Amino acid sequence: MLSNKGKYGLKALIHLAKFEGPCLAAEIAAQNQIPRKFLDAILLELKNAGILSSKKGKGGGYNLARPADKITAGQIIRILDGSLAPIACASRTAYRKCIDCPDEDACAVRDIMLDVREAMALILDRTSIAAMSTRGRREHQLLR
Repeated sequence: MLSNKGKYGLKALIHLAKFEGPCLAAEIAAQNQIPRKFLDAILLELKNAGILSSKKGKGGGYNLARPADKITAGQIIRILDGSLAPIACASRTAYRKCIDCPDEDACAVRDIMLDVREAMALILDRTSIAAMSTRGRREHQLLR
């Protein structure tokens, strides 16, 4: 399940993608119902990962460090939440063998979770923040 940290990070980036120029953390927090202190930590993490840039002082705030169409949802979730895999033995980046599994190659649970991980990665790694910024109101959209 996507954590609040991941969800708030995506919301903040979508906010930044919709507005030109720097945005203050307080503005992002207020307009997206994100707790301010939590958002500050998320924005710092995204800045340290090279996703955001910031400027202090008058006219300052946060900006995307690269175009929104070059940042994917998958990248952000991995930065903020870690692996996309629902279980550790299905992860590409945080693999851990299950202690209760004598033969993971024959494990039906692992097999289906590998499929889940691949399906999630396929969608999240092909969906940019720019594309996400145009989404919403599902009842008005055609099926994809």
